[in-house]
Amino acid sequence: MRILLVEDDAEVARFVRKGLQEAGHTVEHATNGRDGLFLAASEQFDMLVLDRMLPGGVDGVRLVETLRSQGNRTPVLFLSALSAVDERVKGLKAGGDDYLTKPFAFAELLARVEALGRRPSVDAPATKLRVADLELDLLSRTVTRAGRRIEVQPREFRLLEHLMRHAGQVVTRTMLLEKVWDYHFDPQTNVIDVHVSRLRQKLDKGFDKPLIHTVRNAGYMIRAEP
Repeated sequence: MRILLVEDDAEVARFVRKGLQEAGHTVEHATNGRDGLFLAASEQFDMLVLDRMLPGGVDGVRLVETLRSQGNRTPVLFLSALSAVDERVKGLKAGGDDYLTKPFAFAELLARVEALGRRPSVDAPATKLRVADLELDLLSRTVTRAGRRIEVQPREFRLLEHLMRHAGQVVTRTMLLEKVWDYHFDPQTNVIDVHVSRLRQKLDKGFDKPLIHTVRNAGYMIRAEP
């Protein structure tokens, strides 16, 4: 699943993110309520894992209330040190689907996440991304173009997924460093250029129309048109 984690405690966030990724999930992380609300409202996630007390002027309860008022029904699991019954009830009444108090065992967190993920959804999230004849299957983690399977490495898959989720838009080096490599600084390396070059060779070689384009002094874009 693609999960949004909104947690301001760096140690807790690192622990949860690492565990969820090792379990096969894709995790985006926001450190405050304002950024978390922006991501949750503007991108597609299968689940939100939220702290109750968040900086940024938007706490977890307000974040969920805002999403629900907009018709967003993405499942929400609250993580919180506020363990009193009244606090748990407040989170659930705001629109939360489950509530886990800190400290917690990761095994229980994962079990709750996967249980929520099994619930049927009226608006099931897309499991495939498509650009022209290129298809990326988020469940089987496979890539095909014109029906031909293309073998990609895990990092290349994440890179391609991010480009396809922003098809037709310029994706900057900074965005890729943060979303694909989890860097929040520029390490002054050509790692992105190398990976994009390899991905381009795999996706475009042997086809008339290239899909991955370099936008000079800006970044990269995936689109059907040249």
